Amino acid sequence: MNLLTEIRSLFRPALTAMVPEPALVPEFLAAIKPTANPEHGDYQANCAMALGKVLGQKPPQVAQQLVAALPANDRLEKPTIAGPGFINLRFKTEFLAQALRQIATDPKLGVAPVAAAKTYVIDYSSPNVAKPLHVGHLRSTIIGDAITRILRFLGHKVITDNHLGDWGTQFGILLYGYKNFRNDAAFAADPVRELLRLYVHVRHLAHLAEDDDDDAATDNPVMAACREETAKLHAGDPENVALWKLFMPACMEMLRPIYERLGILPFDYQHGESFYHPMLPAVVEELLAKKIAFESHGAIVIPNAKGIIPQTPEEQKKEDPPAIIRKRDGAFTYMTSDLATIKYRAEQFQPHAILYVVGAPQALHFKTLFAQARRWGYTAIDFQHIQFGSMLGPDRKMFATRKGGTVELMELLDDAAALSLQKYEAGVAERRAHGHKVYEATAAEKQMIAEVVGVGAVKYADLSQNRTTDYVFDLDKMTATVGNTAAYMQYAYARCCGIFREGQVDPARFRHQPPDVIFSHPAERALALQLLRFPEAVENAAAEYYPHLMTAYLWELAKSYSVFFENCPVLKAETPQLRDSRLLLVDLVARTIRQSLELLGIGVMERM
Repeated sequence: MNLLTEIRSLFRPALTAMVPEPALVPEFLAAIKPTANPEHGDYQANCAMALGKVLGQKPPQVAQQLVAALPANDRLEKPTIAGPGFINLRFKTEFLAQALRQIATDPKLGVAPVAAAKTYVIDYSSPNVAKPLHVGHLRSTIIGDAITRILRFLGHKVITDNHLGDWGTQFGILLYGYKNFRNDAAFAADPVRELLRLYVHVRHLAHLAEDDDDDAATDNPVMAACREETAKLHAGDPENVALWKLFMPACMEMLRPIYERLGILPFDYQHGESFYHPMLPAVVEELLAKKIAFESHGAIVIPNAKGIIPQTPEEQKKEDPPAIIRKRDGAFTYMTSDLATIKYRAEQFQPHAILYVVGAPQALHFKTLFAQARRWGYTAIDFQHIQFGSMLGPDRKMFATRKGGTVELMELLDDAAALSLQKYEAGVAERRAHGHKVYEATAAEKQMIAEVVGVGAVKYADLSQNRTTDYVFDLDKMTATVGNTAAYMQYAYARCCGIFREGQVDPARFRHQPPDVIFSHPAERALALQLLRFPEAVENAAAEYYPHLMTAYLWELAKSYSVFFENCPVLKAETPQLRDSRLLLVDLVARTIRQSLELLGIGVMERM
């Protein structure tokens, strides 16, 4: 049950009858939103002002007509009109109480499956597999995972594809290193560690800084030798292909522990560039045959998103450049590989949409890619670049180590877990000093708390940002136990669980035969309203692929629960009926927090 959908369904017939152009009805329905000030009601219809302009009438008059046209219902109290035509809407207490009892028996807490499920292919994470994941991979990985979870929760079919970089210069580096500097005993004992040593060693010989791209040193003799090894691999050299096959299991093993630690769902497919390499010549020939691609100075290019290949200096200044799909030396590019990927996915999965969770700097690449894919004939697929900003350090530059190099993700999570453990132990000591009863966690439990809270802190801080913006990485703020942080949400969940433990009450009974809901304090009604807005939050997050809308919802829910907790004794409620009603609210808060965090890929602990 989506409260906003319920209200809009009441307004739809009235708006359909009044709006001259039916296509405009959704626009006016979109003006019905939650109120910014709860004193004005639960929701507010702000469509009378815009509709008044269309009809040539005063907004208050239009608002009165809309209210008069609303069908009789058992959901809303009598609407009121304020100011220049705002329609204030408030749900009946009886409706909210009954709705709470309904979602209590629903494992999905009122979230209905979508009426028309779609098939999505989501491309995210996509690291180069010859080296460890670093912070630059964090946002793509966790944003893509969260979007996957949210869409699947709504009933869509989601196919996840980790488009691996397994065919580039990084493998030339490994090939060169293995042939010249390998330690056979070390490789036999631990191929992952030995390959990592070789990768770092060769880059050091090439005088590449930690955050330099593998192709940065164009004239360096070491890198020239590495690129020669890469070219031999692409040409099918038997020795290099055999070594590549030998390296790949170890390279994939580098990814496994970090994905597991981050709680990333298993990928349905992990096709690398090598998978598509045999398809590339045919892609180029097909684009040439359809006159989508053209020869230019010995290379094969496709136009920019406007269909233009700039020729004159003036055009080159004004227009985006074309994209090369085959270089003069016969080598293919990322654009070629991405076009082959679209062809493969379209034929294999028949998706309604393909989402690419990739940083904002690649916007031009995807603008060109999508435009040419449509010219190629893939017009029925909704292509979306789910772009995101950068993680910045305190100096508002790209986040890096104190030495200036890129931070490995495992190192980052180690630091977060260590700081979380430190804060947990300090909090326990403080509570004990103030005479509070404190659960004596075992060493193993403390490590588990540190891990769940630490990893959750990093993920929540990232996902709570509008993905299109940059944000400053601050581990101290991320691991705070107050404010809109993972630790605060996880603690609220643990506090709910603690109430049931203290009262020796099994929460399962509230999920099968929920008691009557009693609103004896305004905090109870306010909390009920937030609980019932969970489906709205999920659907909004899915509509624009914005996970931060889930964290914004969690923050409002947590604040409502805090007010309820301070004002409404649960186990010591005045009557058994009120006690059960409040226990139902507490259980729904716990379930909703847990489910919301699960949609973000974040865990919880029942004791903290």
